Amino acid sequence: MLLKKNIPLKYIFGKIRVELLLVAIYSLTINILYYQYDFTSLVIPISVPMVLGTVLSLLLAFRSNQAYDRWWEARTIWGAVVNDSRSLTRQVLSLMDATYQSEDLTLFQERFVKRQAAWCHSLGQSLRKTDPLKGVDRLLSRRELSYVMRYDNVPAALLLLHGKDLKYAMEQGWINQYQQIAIDQTLSRLCDSMGKCERIKNTVFPATYSLYTHFTVIFFILLLPFALIDVLGFMEIPLVVAIAASFLLIEKMAINLQDPFENKPTDTPVTTIARNIEKDLRQMLHEQYNAPEEPVETPAYYVL
Repeated sequence: MLLKKNIPLKYIFGKIRVELLLVAIYSLTINILYYQYDFTSLVIPISVPMVLGTVLSLLLAFRSNQAYDRWWEARTIWGAVVNDSRSLTRQVLSLMDATYQSEDLTLFQERFVKRQAAWCHSLGQSLRKTDPLKGVDRLLSRRELSYVMRYDNVPAALLLLHGKDLKYAMEQGWINQYQQIAIDQTLSRLCDSMGKCERIKNTVFPATYSLYTHFTVIFFILLLPFALIDVLGFMEIPLVVAIAASFLLIEKMAINLQDPFENKPTDTPVTTIARNIEKDLRQMLHEQYNAPEEPVETPAYYVL
């Protein structure tokens, strides 16, 4: 997720530097043809690109809104993951019958809570198509690791282990039927959040809409020099580049926002959220949280 401050211009305009260079060359070529070879027939009324620009603005506004809705839905879902993870930990730690307090129960609670932290990390990594087990070995036992490695969907396997442990806790008398139902409802909400994230990940933005909008942007930029050259002369080159940059940046912004789990600076910050969840859960266990070291230093203007 991009932060409010310190976003470098290199990052902003680096995404469209090739397009802007081509636009500048194209505008310069139109100027040379107009002044050196007297191609005055190239001029078109400025109202033509104005009408097209108005239509294009509406198309880009609609696409940007739809892309932002996908990004915001992903962030809302992960907000629910935060809340349900805390609720699950609270339930596991507080609903277990104190009369059965023993070393086995303490180990059970610790295993359950750490597995939930591992689930958050694993879910974020699987959504980004990276190794879902990377870094979670410090939170899972060897037996749990060997179990979930057999599954393609590691987060689903971890929730299954949650369910089996919940049944075991009821058999041991640590919780009653009503408490088991309450905890299981929290697990169901976590499973629901996982499914919503997978829906966003696996449902692509309509390709035809993206293609048509992109072609309209290109056509609009191609028309601009013919409408401005008779009025501004060579000064139309920087103006065309500036207008093209505005439309291209809006289009790029929509493209980045529409896929919130692609391991990009504009992503939903699932790694950071998972670490904050782990920190909270460990503190609820009265443990010290030590953040894992990053193999590569993350720039200051975004978090993943």
